[in-house]
Order: sequence, then structure tokens, then C-alpha cells
Amino acid sequence: MDASADVAVDAFLAHLRVEKGASPHTLDGYARDLGRWRAHLDDEGVGLTDAEVVHVAGHLVRLSQEGLSARSQARALSALRGLHQWLVRERMASVDPTELIDRPKLSRRLPGVLGVDDVRRLLEAPTGTKPNRVRDRAMLHTMYAAGLRVSELVNLDLNDLDLEAGFLSAFGKGRKRRIVPVGEVARKRIAVYLAEVRPKWSRPGARAVFLSSRGKPLTRQAFWKNVKKYALEAGITKDVYPHELRHSFATHLLLGGADLRVVQTLLGHADIATTQIYTHVTGERLHDLLERHHPRG
Repeated sequence: MDASADVAVDAFLAHLRVEKGASPHTLDGYARDLGRWRAHLDDEGVGLTDAEVVHVAGHLVRLSQEGLSARSQARALSALRGLHQWLVRERMASVDPTELIDRPKLSRRLPGVLGVDDVRRLLEAPTGTKPNRVRDRAMLHTMYAAGLRVSELVNLDLNDLDLEAGFLSAFGKGRKRRIVPVGEVARKRIAVYLAEVRPKWSRPGARAVFLSSRGKPLTRQAFWKNVKKYALEAGITKDVYPHELRHSFATHLLLGGADLRVVQTLLGHADIATTQIYTHVTGERLHDLLERHHPRG
């Protein structure tokens, strides 16, 4: 591979991390997509700054042939577009080869949502007084009560909590913070965990709210496994993913009559169009309720 291209890609990723506040998850995805792009250009014998529209189109065709979905292709094109636009701005290239490439058409994918009863059973599944179950009960309640992303949940710092006032501070996408109210039940679950479990596991200097038994912050992967386990214990037959608690938080608020702008603020969405997808979910949910319960449904 061209060493100068490696330097350019590394500099672009550093730009995303430092100036744009991209998350490690986003940076990993961009690095993978740009690695594929570089490999394609090497196969074509073309340098990064010499790439043309035909090379981008050929790359997308190859991704399709490899079985990547339209959504994954769109993400890859977004990475390429970001890189080449940056190269032009930095005067490292004169042309953006992605400029004339249309984004692959995506079907609108509605988020998975749990019903209110399923959420209740999931939240109460970690019964008993074992330390890990006390922690997990607090985590599930916190995520649903505040509509957090998994990354926001596992990265909560002790300074982010104000249980007395009933708020927490979430550190979200783009390194933006938002203040979110937390209900009384969730506050009680957190307080019990902080009083009875965390002190036993904590190491000097530990700042994360939710720790493993080894005193380290609980990982996203570990929480994912826990959600799967408790869904089975709760008798929920469908596959349950941690992010569905966030989706359910938004959907249940809208079904309860909350204003869309309020939900947007609570979720930390920069664009209300992102929040509007939940109106489609609530519409489908209401239609289902009408069919099942209305005498003329």
C-alpha cells in the first residue's frame, strides 16, 4: 500500500476523532470501510488522490457482490465521501470522486420496540440480592428511565449522577452532553447499587458508575449478554437487543402523548427527522391496538 495514502487516512481519522468528536465505534467503522477502499484501489493500481468516479462505482459493485447490504454500502460510501471531501479541503487532492455517486436507496427500517408489559418484566427479571443482579437491575432501569444509548450507560461517571435532584448527564454522540430526568424507581435502584454493591467492587480512582466484579467499567458486550439472559428469564420470546430499551422509551413517551420535540431533546437527536421515525412506530402500534380491541377493528 502507498505510504502517503496511509498517512492521509490516519490524518483524516485523527480529524474525525479530535475535531468532530467521533466515537471509537464510528472510527472503527470508518477505518474498516477505508481499508476496503484502499485495498480496492491497490487492486486497480490507482493511488488514493487519483481515484475517479469509475473506481468508486466499481468498489460499490464489489461490496454488493460480497453480500453487503444497501445500508452497509451507504455507510461505506459515507466514509469514502468524508475522506475525499477532506482531501480536497486540505488541498491534498483536486477532485472528489464520490461527488457524482448517489447514495444507495434504503428501505426505512423501523426500530424494534418492546411492549410496556415486556419492558416491565425485563426490568424486574434480575431478582434477588446477588451483587451482579442488583447492578444489572439498576442498569436496566437507568437505561429505560433515561432513554440512554448503551455507550452512554456504560460510560456514566459518578459526577454525571444527581439522584437527589433526579437528573443525570449523558455524554452522547458528537461529544455532546444532555441533562435527562430520571424517575423515582430508577433512582432507588441506582441508590441501592451504589450503597450495597459498588463499594465492594470499586478500586482507587474508579469513576465509572457501573463496574464489573473486578472493579472495571462494565463493557457494552457484557451488558448485551446480560440483556439477552434477562429477556429469557422474563419469558420474552423475541430477540431483545439493549438498544430496544431506548427505542421503547421514545415510543412509550409518544404513545403517552409526549411532544415530539421533547422526545428529541431527551434522546439527544440533533435532527428531529431522526426522532420522527418513532411516529411511524407509534402509528403501527396504534393500528394494531385498534384492530385487536375495537369492535369494528
